[in-house]
Amino acid sequence: MRTLAGLCAILLCVLPPAASAREPLPATGTMEVAFTPWDDAEGAIIRAVQGARHTIYVQAYLFTSRALAKALIEAKLRGVKVEVLADSEMATKDPNNNRSQIPQLAAAGIPVRLETRYAIAHNKILLIDAEADASSAVITGSYNFTFSAQARNAENILILRGNPALAKAYLENWWRHHAEAQEYRLQ
Repeated sequence: MRTLAGLCAILLCVLPPAASAREPLPATGTMEVAFTPWDDAEGAIIRAVQGARHTIYVQAYLFTSRALAKALIEAKLRGVKVEVLADSEMATKDPNNNRSQIPQLAAAGIPVRLETRYAIAHNKILLIDAEADASSAVITGSYNFTFSAQARNAENILILRGNPALAKAYLENWWRHHAEAQEYRLQ
C-alpha cells in the first residue's frame, strides 16, 4: 500500500497538471434576474435587445419565440449586427411540426450557423454590445427562447450588465462555436 501511495505521489509531480477552470472574473456591473413562469423573462430579454446599439450574438438550443425573433429582426433593421448560432437538430427537425424561428431570422438577412459538432448545443445566451465596456450585457440561464419557457416551465435568466471581462469570455466562446458551426441555408 505504501508503494502505491509513493507511486501516486511521484506521478503527481511528473505528470502535467490537468486542465483547470478559468480564472475567476471580477464581479462588476449589475445583475437582473427573472424566474418563470412568475416573472416576465421574455420581456426582460426583449427590452435588452431593444437597447442594443452595435451587436447581438445569440446562441440557442431551441428558438420558437416569435416575439424575440421579431425583436432581433427589428434590431437588424435599425442597424444592429445580429448573428445566431443554433442547435442543428432543433433548428431543422420536421419543418411541418417545428415552430423554429430560425428560417424567419435567416430570411430577414440575419446570418445563422448551425452547431453540428455536439450531441446537443445547449447554450442559451444573448450577448449584447459585448465589445463595449459599459453597455455590454450577457444574458444566460436555463431559459430556452420559447413560449413554454415563459408560460409553462420553471426557468431562469440572468442579465449581467457592465462586466467587460465576462462579456469578453462569453464572446470568445461564442466565436469558438461559430468557427465550428455550419452555415444555415434556407430550404
